[in-house]
Amino acid sequence: MSTLTHDEPAPSRTHLRTLEAEAVHIIREVAAEFERPVLLFSGGKDSIVMLHLALKAFAPAPLPFGLLHVDTGHNFPEVLQVRDRTVEQHGLRLYVAHVQDYIDDGRLVERPDGTRNPLQTVPLLDAIQSNKFDAVFGGGRRDEEKARAKERVFSLRDDFGQWDPKRQRPELWRLYNGRHRPGEHVRVFPLSNWTELDVWQYIAEQRIELPEIYYAHEREVFARGGMWLAPGDWGGPREGETLQRRQVRYRTVGDMSCTGAVDSDATDIEAVIEEITASRITERGASRADDKLSEAAMEDRKREGYF
Repeated sequence: MSTLTHDEPAPSRTHLRTLEAEAVHIIREVAAEFERPVLLFSGGKDSIVMLHLALKAFAPAPLPFGLLHVDTGHNFPEVLQVRDRTVEQHGLRLYVAHVQDYIDDGRLVERPDGTRNPLQTVPLLDAIQSNKFDAVFGGGRRDEEKARAKERVFSLRDDFGQWDPKRQRPELWRLYNGRHRPGEHVRVFPLSNWTELDVWQYIAEQRIELPEIYYAHEREVFARGGMWLAPGDWGGPREGETLQRRQVRYRTVGDMSCTGAVDSDATDIEAVIEEITASRITERGASRADDKLSEAAMEDRKREGYF
């Protein structure tokens, strides 16, 4: 039986190297096949890891494409600060589509519950069309949610930006088909084969900066729908919902109105990894109210053009 030498990586590092190499290959393949790619970047952990991989893929050359963020107007300020600092640090171009602009001019109507995540689809599709993006990198992973697991790495979208699971193409031997007709585009998921634990282990290994709200901190929250939500001008808390100060952290970040915190003592990355290892609930299952609207909420939104 062979044993590892000091020059050989541990099994977990070998696993991360395999995932990293696959993601870098996918990103380079897109840059070679498409004319105007763009990377979705919100300042959340998955998009930060995806950007880190993209910078690695082309170093020491600059990133050959820009970033796109669909801003709901209800984002966590800590996340936006990291977004802007990262863009400035690397000299990147950031396109921002604002949901608020669509509400102000009547193209979209505010939902009664204040949740704006479902309103992201139209600004996203408009930004793709107006900027003629033909490939859009997303940080979706197959372990997040059942509809995500149906995706291929290259996901073809029609000229209305819609997704049809029956039109997915085979991807044998890591061969990716980026062919598309005028008006169509392809969503690309370099982290498809990663898990939440993989992402955190990679963040630890690479010492990647994240917004502080991913770690346990004291915060005013209130209970709604089995989650701890943060107060804000989006519409919370309502009458009868009491604010309390708790030690929490966020496993995923998005619109404040539908992204819940979880009780946690994990103040550093090692504790977060230990917590995730013991968890039996997916991050979206534990923290995202918009995924709980119906059994097929995510799949319905994906068919309309959402990620």
